[in-house]
Parts: sequence; C-alpha cells; structure tokens
Amino acid sequence: MNKDLRKAIIAGNWKMNKTRPEAKELLEAIKPLVANAQGKVEVVACVPFTNLETAVNTTAGSNIKIGAENVHFEKSGAFTGEISADMLTEIGVTYVVIGHSERRQYFGETDETVNKRTKAALAAGLIPIVCVGELLNEREAGITSEIVGKQVKLDLAGLTADEAKKTVIAYEPVWAIGTGKTATADQAEEVCAFIRATIASLYDQAVADAVTIQYGGSMNAKNCAELLAKPNVDGGLIGGASLKADDFNVIVQAAVNG
Repeated sequence: MNKDLRKAIIAGNWKMNKTRPEAKELLEAIKPLVANAQGKVEVVACVPFTNLETAVNTTAGSNIKIGAENVHFEKSGAFTGEISADMLTEIGVTYVVIGHSERRQYFGETDETVNKRTKAALAAGLIPIVCVGELLNEREAGITSEIVGKQVKLDLAGLTADEAKKTVIAYEPVWAIGTGKTATADQAEEVCAFIRATIASLYDQAVADAVTIQYGGSMNAKNCAELLAKPNVDGGLIGGASLKADDFNVIVQAAVNG
C-alpha cells in the first residue's frame, strides 16, 4: 500500500448472505472493532439489496461506508428486478461492486455492461469497485496480462481522467474466489502493478498512482498482512472473511498498520 498517494480500502462483499437482523448484528459487532481505522483506511460493507437500508441506518455516525453488490446502467424503466444508481444514492449508499466474476459467470455480465454500469455509478456519485481477473485456464496458458489488460481497457473506456481516479479496481483471480486458493503475494503484486501500468498507458502516471487497486480472491486473516505489504495492493475486496467480525477486523488492522 502507498497511503501517501491513494486511499487504502477494505471492503466486505457479503454476497447473498444475511437477513436484516443478522446484518444489523454483524455491523454492530464490527463498528467498535474498526473505529480506529478512521482517517487511515476506508472500511466498506457491500451488502445485499434487502439489507442496504438497515446497513445505512446501523452504521450512521460511524466510519463504515455501505456499498451495494450491483447496479443497473439505466436511470429507470422496464428492467424488472434491477436497481438504479439513483435508488442507491437516495438511501445513502456510497460504493457499488461492478462486474464481479460471479455476475459475469452466472448472469451474463460483459465488459460492455460493466462499462455502462460504471459510468452510471459515477454519474450518480457512487464509487464503483470494478472487478477484473482471469480464469484458471487463462493463467495456466500464460495470458493473465492479456485478459486483465483487456478488461481494464474495456471497463474504463470513455471515462475521463477524473472519473478514472474515482474508480476502484479489484483484482480477483477467478480461480481464487471462494476456492480457498489464493494468489501468492508476489502474484497479486505482479498483476496489480500491471493494472496500474495499464491505467498509466490509458491516462498518465498521476492518474494511475491515484487509483486504489484491491486484491480479492480469498484474502483472509492469515494472509492479509503479506498481501497488503505489497506496494501496489491498496486493500482488499473480502468475501467469506467479511462475514465474521473478528476476521474482518484482523484484515482492517493489517491495513491500518501497513
């Protein structure tokens, strides 16, 4: 991490977990644990749509920001089951996860729709967390940089330099999400550094230096310190460990002390 140049962000991605009472209980447990991160590390909980209002109310006055797990690219209309960016901002949501591999794999997300969602989020004042990452066969074929580079270029297409600076990139190797496998700290650093270089080629080094690049893919209480010690790893998008207050706090504290 390089906190002098950019914000360190630890964001929990709850996925399809927790009812409203369970969400309130978990956030109440997390709040006092991470209070010392104020001004040092941004702490975010990205929760299911049904939990958003509960989460916003529970964390009011604390240093925890609330994010959604998806957003549609249109402001309104005949899109049954979808949620617009304005709907999210209206209830106090700050962040939104876009293009997670599970959305790409199970729900047909493409780089084109990720780009449209990212633009819609930025236009509404949300901070997008845009997910990129390669499949196992792509890594084994030695084309990680080609795949991730293509995603970054297409997902950020048409964004201004100022919009790019406001966008968070989460590198999540698909083979390491929910599998218990984790990229080594050196592997994570290599790809995060490549993402930053790609952004520099699209804009300039100042923009690249300003962008927060997280690592996802089974970051947990045991491996977080080593991953967060890398200069181009600016935080984490945390899956399973974000559902346990103590584990999530260990990751936050590693970022605070990093």
